[in-house]
Amino acid sequence: MTERISTPSKTKQIIEENGFSFKKNFGQNFLIDSNILENIANCAGITKEDCVLEIGPGIGSLTQILAENAREVVAVEIDTTLIPILKQTLDTYDNVEILNQDILKTDIDAIIEKKNSGKAIKVVANLPYYITTPIIMDLLEKERHIDTITVMVQKEVAERMQAGPKEKEYGALSIAVQYYCDAHLDMIVQPSCFMPQPKVASAVITLKVLPERKISTKDESLFFHLVKCAFGQRRKTLLNGLNNQGKLNLSKEELTSIIVSLGWDARIRGEALGIQEFGALTDAIYQKLHNE
Repeated sequence: MTERISTPSKTKQIIEENGFSFKKNFGQNFLIDSNILENIANCAGITKEDCVLEIGPGIGSLTQILAENAREVVAVEIDTTLIPILKQTLDTYDNVEILNQDILKTDIDAIIEKKNSGKAIKVVANLPYYITTPIIMDLLEKERHIDTITVMVQKEVAERMQAGPKEKEYGALSIAVQYYCDAHLDMIVQPSCFMPQPKVASAVITLKVLPERKISTKDESLFFHLVKCAFGQRRKTLLNGLNNQGKLNLSKEELTSIIVSLGWDARIRGEALGIQEFGALTDAIYQKLHNE
C-alpha cells in the first residue's frame, strides 16, 4: 500500500513543495483524515468490479483509496494547477485516469461507455458547497447509468436531501433527490478533518439511484414545476404558491377545488406534502388543464 497523503503533515508538504494556493472560487477543502476517507469508500461499497467516477480529486487523497479498492477510477478535476500534483501523487496507480475538465461540461455518458461498457458506474466526490446541487441534479436528471452517488457535502445540504414532509429541512431538493434515489446519511464530518477548515460541518450521504422513478406522473415537468411553486414562498399556503407563481391558467377557485378534491385542507402548505401527494396533485391539475 502506497503511503497515505491524507495526513496534515503530508498534505501540507505536498502543497508547499508544489507552491499550490487554495482557490475560493473552486471551494477547495482537502480531507486530512484517512479514517474518514476509508469510510467514504466503504459507504460507497467500492469493489474490484467497479468503475468509479471521482469528482474533484484535489491532491488525490481519496483517489488513492478508491484506486486500491476499485477496478478503475476516472478522476475529473477542474483546477489546472492540481493536475501535475495528481500525476505525482497517483503515479504508482495504473488504474487511474485524470481528466482536467469541468464536470458539468464532461461527457459522462462517453466515460461510462468507454470505461464500463455502458454499465452503471459509481460516483464518489468531495463536492464544493457552492455547486453541490447543480452537479447532483445533472447526474440524476440526465438519466445516466449510475448505481450510487456517495458525496461529501455541507451537513445542511445532506439533511435536506433526506428530509421528509413537515421537517425543517424539507424542500424542493428533498423531493428532487428522493424522486430518483433512496438517500442515506452515512456520517457527519467536522471542520477539523479538512485543510483549510470550512466554517460548517460536512456530511457523507449515499444516493442509491432507483431503476425507476419513485412515482409515475402524467407530466414530469409539471410535477417539478408544482414542487418549485409550493416551496418558492415557504410561508405561503400551497394554494397561494400555485396561484401566485404557477401560471397554470387556472383560477384560484379552480385550484382550491382541486386541492379540496384530494382530501386536503385548502390552507395546507407545500411542506406537508410528500412525493406521492405531489404526484396526485400533478395528475389532478394535468387532468383539469387537458379536460380529462
